[in-house]
Amino acid sequence: MVATHAKRKAPDVATMPKIQGLNHWAYRCRDAEETRHFYEDILGLPLACVIKADTVPSTGEYCPYVHIFFEMADGSFVAFFDLGDGKATVPDPQTPAWVNHLALQMASLADVEAAKKRLEDAGVEVLGVTDHGFLKSIYFFDPNGVRLELTAYTTTPAVMQKKREQAHASLKAWTDRPR
Repeated sequence: MVATHAKRKAPDVATMPKIQGLNHWAYRCRDAEETRHFYEDILGLPLACVIKADTVPSTGEYCPYVHIFFEMADGSFVAFFDLGDGKATVPDPQTPAWVNHLALQMASLADVEAAKKRLEDAGVEVLGVTDHGFLKSIYFFDPNGVRLELTAYTTTPAVMQKKREQAHASLKAWTDRPR
């Protein structure tokens, strides 16, 4: 189901309980062991949970799968579904390959640079270090064709606060631009 952006009165935001953070981001993989090797052995995210089932809990649909979870330092997860058919998700041909990606936060620029070296030593092609003005990143693809970004902030909390304060006006300017 895709959300629509019809103009309607928004509910009072104060009635929505505050979302605490990311639990997990899930994507399809073509091979659970190949994915485990990449995320655990190369990226250093420990395999923390494996769920095997024949039916989808939310729908009851019959679809055997394994759901694998890799834990990040903050307790959130990157997760994958292996449907046992050797297929990965096919990228949308109308979306540039750089658009859809998962960005993961590193503690420092030195950690990003060390990760780049480790990835390249493992034979992974890496783009960057790319300077975005307030953070620096590297980009690469996992074995499933998922584009990943490892990033570290290079600015101050005050600069990030200013970005927050300007966010709505900036989005409005984009939305209202001539097309």
